[in-house]
Amino acid sequence: MSLRVCFVCSEAAPFAKTGGLADVSSALTKYLHGSGHDVRLFMPFYKQIRREKLTTRPVEALQRIPLQIGAHRYEFSVTEADLPGSKASVFLIECPALYERSALYTFDADEHLRFLLLTRAAFECCQRLRWSPQILHCHDWHTGFGPLFLKALYSWDQLFASTKTVMTIHNIGYQGVFPASDVGDLGLGDQTYLLHQDDLRNGQINSLKHGVMYANSITTVSPTYANEICTDEYGMGLQQVLRERAASLTGILNGVDYDEWDPRHDPYLPLHFDPSTLESKKALKRQFFDRLKLQTDPGTPLVGIVTRLASQKGIELLFDTLPRLLASRDMVFVGLGSGDAPYEQFFEKLQKDFPGRVVFHRGYSDELAHWIEAASDMFLMPSLYEPCGLNQMYSMRYGTVPIVRKTGGLADSVHHYDPSTGRGTGIVFKDFSAVALTQALGTALDLYAQPEHWTRLVRNGMSEDFSWDKQGAKYVALYKRLLRG
Repeated sequence: MSLRVCFVCSEAAPFAKTGGLADVSSALTKYLHGSGHDVRLFMPFYKQIRREKLTTRPVEALQRIPLQIGAHRYEFSVTEADLPGSKASVFLIECPALYERSALYTFDADEHLRFLLLTRAAFECCQRLRWSPQILHCHDWHTGFGPLFLKALYSWDQLFASTKTVMTIHNIGYQGVFPASDVGDLGLGDQTYLLHQDDLRNGQINSLKHGVMYANSITTVSPTYANEICTDEYGMGLQQVLRERAASLTGILNGVDYDEWDPRHDPYLPLHFDPSTLESKKALKRQFFDRLKLQTDPGTPLVGIVTRLASQKGIELLFDTLPRLLASRDMVFVGLGSGDAPYEQFFEKLQKDFPGRVVFHRGYSDELAHWIEAASDMFLMPSLYEPCGLNQMYSMRYGTVPIVRKTGGLADSVHHYDPSTGRGTGIVFKDFSAVALTQALGTALDLYAQPEHWTRLVRNGMSEDFSWDKQGAKYVALYKRLLRG
């Protein structure tokens, strides 16, 4: 049974990316199209998208479309592009008044308008194309009003009579809250009663909360995270409404796009390897040491991290852990990331304090990210919370042992290595503390010194399969359940 699926999201790789949302929306779209489904992805045509690298075509029926958002009148046009590595269609919503900004996301007063237009534009495009989606799949707060708009603004159109809605929470820490004084921008008129009334009385409107309230199905990006966000500790204010919708909440672990992340054919690497050719991984590590001018023997364990530098990622746990271990153990460290100034300053100081043993690159580089995954022996993810995480799954495929805190998708995807049985794919610690992380890193360094155990651990991880062939099928099964009623 072929399905018609309308994806609405704020970013998709390689067009625009700030995190895992872009990877997931792109990879799931590619999987669905490759499985024979009619999937169309709608996203903004941001200023940052490099037009010269795209093969695009204007959609004749979707040019200069007027759209009223509250008191604001906009005009948008649509450009179609093929998703790289697929023939799936990406519909880029061009509206210079909203998307010609210096960053994908802003703190501007009209931030909510930017994504209200995206959501409304997806409906308007479906109408003009006379394309009837069976599933409207909305991602994160930016498209949180999609299910409510279907109910309140578009239910009159038989085109959407059988459309079911899915709301995916990629990170509950971002909810798209804006002032209740802007309620007119939703265009609900006499249906304003459908909004969360307590929030209105408290002077705010929460985009993600309304997605949770009105979607036919709510998903999040790992089974453990689905349980966590229903608790007071992790729900970030949405735990009550999520508990009320618990029967409609599902956790589906994200998949990995192995077309992009696989050491057997990674285009960023001069050498390729698999579980039977780990000598090539060692050779890559030697090249990486030379490239970064790391002044130590290539046999020294290399610990890597690629991350957004934010409190969610547990960076504060490294403040005591890394200087202490670098001073007492034989190891080197390479970091890639940007974010909050105190975290950037910590890594910059660490590089100065341990010259030739620590390298920190502020910013992001696809090439360097692939090199770190391929050349490192260990990869750190000490997250306070982690809805899914992808780097731990990339690491396992590259024979790099993930060291993770037991939370969210990290708990679902990494299993602690047991030397007595030889089972396990990484090092897992529970407490959010520098002591627990120090012990975990110490355990990994001790295992590294035991080649038989280390090789077993590395190969265990490389044998794991987190492909979208497995995870994408779970979304298709969910869609079909919804359509069966």
